[in-house]
Amino acid sequence: MSKTVLETKDLCKTYIIDKYSNNVLQNVNLKIEEGELVSVMGPSGSGKSTLLYSISGMDTVTSGKVLFDGEDLTQMNEKQLLNIRLLKMGFIFQQMYMMKKLCIMDNIILPGYQAKVQSREEVNKRAKELMNRLGIIDTADREITEVSGGQLQRACLCRALINNPKVLFADEPTGALNSKASLEVVQEILKANKNGTTVMMVTHSEKVASISDRIIYLVDGNIQGEIVLGKMNDFGELAVRERKIKNWLNEMGW
Repeated sequence: MSKTVLETKDLCKTYIIDKYSNNVLQNVNLKIEEGELVSVMGPSGSGKSTLLYSISGMDTVTSGKVLFDGEDLTQMNEKQLLNIRLLKMGFIFQQMYMMKKLCIMDNIILPGYQAKVQSREEVNKRAKELMNRLGIIDTADREITEVSGGQLQRACLCRALINNPKVLFADEPTGALNSKASLEVVQEILKANKNGTTVMMVTHSEKVASISDRIIYLVDGNIQGEIVLGKMNDFGELAVRERKIKNWLNEMGW
């Protein structure tokens, strides 16, 4: 029996700008099951990133509930949220936020040291295993300015996975990459999902979204529809899945 790991109930997010209300999210009800890979798509300004930040506790909500692994994030204080994000969540973004004064390896292990769940030796071992798996072990001692964009994004993915998160949040993770680097990162996100990590991803790319089990379409802060693709077993399925997504997006008014 599947278990719900993420759920929103009548989630609303409103910004007040120059005394005018901007309702970015409006009564969003969403469930994501453990082990799912779910993408959020929609036109610019539809609230995709705001939804991801609200669900992950990085942004406060105006009203409604966000249940993460059975706990209501909207009732937590900042210290509790920081702890949940550190121990149970991983994040990768289009902009690759890394500590400039730390080498690649040190950037990756930092959240593991902060979590204090494993010994430093165990954290170092996991970091090396992740870097080997993602093909960037040779960049361990390099500065962040000495590697390619694709290598840096894979390092960000290693950092996001260092504490074995329950959920990986990805906001346009390939937006700043060329097609080759994008494919490499997408492959690794899929591998993380196959290894048991639930993934919620915002993307504008049909090709990237093709790896998803399910895609949600957001317009003006409302979920307008979804398409269920099921698990992808082989990258040979990408072209067929991408065509299916494109046809669906056209029907949705993309």
